[in-house]
Amino acid sequence: MLGAPGAMRFYLTTHKRHWIKLTDKALFLKSEHFAAAKLFPALGPYAVDSGGFSELKDKGTWTRSPRQYVSDLRRIWECVGPYDWAAPQDWMCEEAIIKGGWFGGLYFVGTHLSVEEHQRRTVANFLELRSLAPDLRIAPVIQGDSVPAYERCVELYERAGVDLRAEPVVGLGSVCRLQSTRQGAAIVTAMAAHGFNLHGFGFKILGLERVGHLLASADSAAWSYHARRRPPMPGHTHKNCANCIDYALKWRERVIRAIPTQQQLMLTDRSAA
Repeated sequence: MLGAPGAMRFYLTTHKRHWIKLTDKALFLKSEHFAAAKLFPALGPYAVDSGGFSELKDKGTWTRSPRQYVSDLRRIWECVGPYDWAAPQDWMCEEAIIKGGWFGGLYFVGTHLSVEEHQRRTVANFLELRSLAPDLRIAPVIQGDSVPAYERCVELYERAGVDLRAEPVVGLGSVCRLQSTRQGAAIVTAMAAHGFNLHGFGFKILGLERVGHLLASADSAAWSYHARRRPPMPGHTHKNCANCIDYALKWRERVIRAIPTQQQLMLTDRSAA
């Protein structure tokens, strides 16, 4: 676990890598933004996203090899400091990713593979990354598109000898668009029943209100979407605050205040000893 029992860590997702030297709040950072850039030591805790959504959305496959990804992760670890965990190069099972086409104003090329194949590749990639770099805190991710499918993915890990209950973090993929629905709640509840330390990718307020008490951690970049559709904060001269740390931190505070205290969520900022 990332903190004390019953605690949850909320990561503020950003594409601005230099924020690691500006705040000690927990950040969720995309690995590709560190690829060939100057790196700074982190002030606070952070986790690393593999960038899978963009890879599969735009290219329909992974273009970075596992060895290259491990090299990138090792450079981040050595230059920025130890991260809480890093996502693998998993394969999301959302309809848009698989079938391709226009969804929500975005174009997806589509992998045109089955959910089962995405799950197989997700587990295989985790095993390869763990073999290449057992020291780098790479977290397994469960993928699916229904409760039975997620259970099937759990079985794939078990058959491969991976004890998900013993993992500090288990990512729950492909639930971002389902998080506030009954189906999303059923998926989170079913996976939490296994005793996994779940991380919810892309969770917003409604999702956290509903199932946040079942998560060990969550991340969100929704602040940028909100800021892009609003005037800038008073005193700010940019067109909007979609890239503004001041707006992001204030939005983070609103998210934390909105989470019911009866769910006993303590959104910690610093790593546990």
